Amino acid sequence: MNTEVPWTALAATDADWAEADPALLRAMYAQLVLIRTFEEQVLDLAGSGLVHGPAHSSIGQEGGAVGSILTLRSSDTVNGSHRGHHQFLAKALAHVHPLTGATPLDPRDKIESEVREVLHRTLAEICGLADGYCRGRGGSMHLKWQDAGAMGTNAIVGGGVPQALGFAWSHRQAATDDVSIAYFGDGAMNIGSVLESLNLAAAWKLPVCFFVENNQYAVATTVAESTAESRLSARGPGFGIPSWRVDGMDPLAVHLAMQEILEHVRSGAGPAILEADVYRYFHQNGPFPGSAFGYRDKAEERAWRDRDPIALTRRRLIELGLHTDAELTSYDEHVGAVLTEVAGVLVEPVPDGRPGQRRIRPSAWPNPGFVDVGVVGDLSELAGMTTVDKGTWSGELVETGFIDVVSEVMARRLATDRRIVVMGEDIHRLNGGTNGATRGLAAAYPDRVLGTPISENAFTGLAGGIALDGRYRPVVEFMFADFMWVAADQVFNQIGKARHMFGGDDAVPMVIRSKVAAGTGYGSQHSMDPTGVLAMSPGLRICAPTTPFDYIGMMNAALACDDPVVVLEHVDLYGTTGLVPVEDRDYQVEIGRASIRRPGTHLTVLTYLSMVDTALRAAQTLHDESGLDVEVVDLRWLDRHSLDWETIADSIRRTANVVIVEQGSSATSYGAWLAAEVQRRLFDWLDQPVQGVTGGLASPSISKVLEAAALAQEDDVTAALRAADPRVAHSVEKA
Repeated sequence: MNTEVPWTALAATDADWAEADPALLRAMYAQLVLIRTFEEQVLDLAGSGLVHGPAHSSIGQEGGAVGSILTLRSSDTVNGSHRGHHQFLAKALAHVHPLTGATPLDPRDKIESEVREVLHRTLAEICGLADGYCRGRGGSMHLKWQDAGAMGTNAIVGGGVPQALGFAWSHRQAATDDVSIAYFGDGAMNIGSVLESLNLAAAWKLPVCFFVENNQYAVATTVAESTAESRLSARGPGFGIPSWRVDGMDPLAVHLAMQEILEHVRSGAGPAILEADVYRYFHQNGPFPGSAFGYRDKAEERAWRDRDPIALTRRRLIELGLHTDAELTSYDEHVGAVLTEVAGVLVEPVPDGRPGQRRIRPSAWPNPGFVDVGVVGDLSELAGMTTVDKGTWSGELVETGFIDVVSEVMARRLATDRRIVVMGEDIHRLNGGTNGATRGLAAAYPDRVLGTPISENAFTGLAGGIALDGRYRPVVEFMFADFMWVAADQVFNQIGKARHMFGGDDAVPMVIRSKVAAGTGYGSQHSMDPTGVLAMSPGLRICAPTTPFDYIGMMNAALACDDPVVVLEHVDLYGTTGLVPVEDRDYQVEIGRASIRRPGTHLTVLTYLSMVDTALRAAQTLHDESGLDVEVVDLRWLDRHSLDWETIADSIRRTANVVIVEQGSSATSYGAWLAAEVQRRLFDWLDQPVQGVTGGLASPSISKVLEAAALAQEDDVTAALRAADPRVAHSVEKA
């Protein structure tokens, strides 16, 4: 058995150095020294307690970043890991001084203002200051400058790799030959999301390079302890991905390997892997070597330092007659002085402090009032769009099935907005997926309706990358809501936090569709209502349409929104029908507007999804039985940013009594949070405590009887409303 794709080890020879473009070698040295000196400044500030949080130094690993990035275009994208200062700086420096531009970096030149600005803003970000690229929110581990093609470093090991697929897909869909490079470490190579991403990138032939910085240790655990195949590029051939292995301490060798990879990837031949053997001189975090913690010895550290990428490049420049030792020493000193000046803008001596004692300048900190700005957007992208509701619609209506409008509205958006792309498991088969929600779409839009492998982390992260890129608007379908927990890192850590984490300005336009399948007999792992958990992620909007009319308008609003929106669809509603406009599939229902489905005077019911109809039936039963007049409010938008407190408060002020009705488990109750918030906001208007209806503690079981017992039923709602009847309560008090 032989691999069907190349697996290549590459080394740079004396001839390669002699033949290299002098401008390339000069820019290489200039970047290496800038990045090393910057990192030394970071460690100096961290040692003085001026970096809040970690300072993951890349000292020793600069050769891999500089060698691979120096010739990239600004439109090529990179993203990286928590140890990503060097990659971020290399991409930013190549953006402001491209090698092919009029003024590439050169040790003979003084550092210009554009470079000083990069150094200033990067150092400010690492220190958590207002001038940082993410306004101080990202710090050391979350660096992003999209103008330069630096799409974000990431604190979750392997968490950013799926997003690189999204950047790659966007490059290809936009008919460019730009590439995406995902940087990650040896520890991430054993993460499921990375392996899923390798498979998906190969299956879809995406223009992405997986750059593995093998620095030999995942914190203190060696590669040999973590995997039986320590040559990490060996993973590539198993996925059909051509792979290269190179000495990452030799920046020219990395550069040469990357040129081969760029030729391969830009040609449309699909992904590649580049494994670079590098070494971090210091511990996982901070200014001490690994030997200080006992997991490395000093002899090993000395051996790697003898292969230092800056020393190697310096020696070669002198041997080739491109620079004298004095010239390079002068440049090194100049860079050191510039970094001292840059740091001096951010720090100052402590007034009346000890000699040498420093602090962050008070004027450099972000305003504390900025703390929650940009968790989600302000919806200004929807300004000027006309919104309607069924009660205000003046045109002709026709009875239509709920599941039919699900596919119809998506078909309309695909036809009118080329930015929309839909992906998920089996959505291109089975006549529209498992429920017909994408019926006819794959045939009409084969390049934008994409059936995925069973790899929720990979395709959700890919969609997140598409959203962060900004050129397209992805729609992800989870076959069951429970599957969101397979992709939890991407949904919560990545997509849900991205806008706020990277400064609050960058849109994340993405829709996640999923069905709630409670009551279908699919058991504990396919039946949950995810609303309560989703509501704990403040970066997500949650949409819960209950009628075909609402589905059209709310989905259109979700697709026009610049925030990630989770659209929940209950299987009990798929088989229902309702009145919708005869032809219009373009209208919007206002984000943040609830609907009163049944007016009433005695009692307010707050509910959503399939329990709206259940509550309406229970309300009618009690009205017929005793005259209890129940108002039923369909919340529709469930996240804390979009919840319609105006309608809720108006209803409760009129009835003074409220019951929150939901179907699913009390363990993940959405109503528990909502009840606390109602009592906090409207306590003075309540005649009795907020009442609630939920399912049981346990997840639904396969047994029909046990499943019914686990879910709230109409009888439970009727009983709760009867018990909360304010007329009965008053008569008991009088008695």
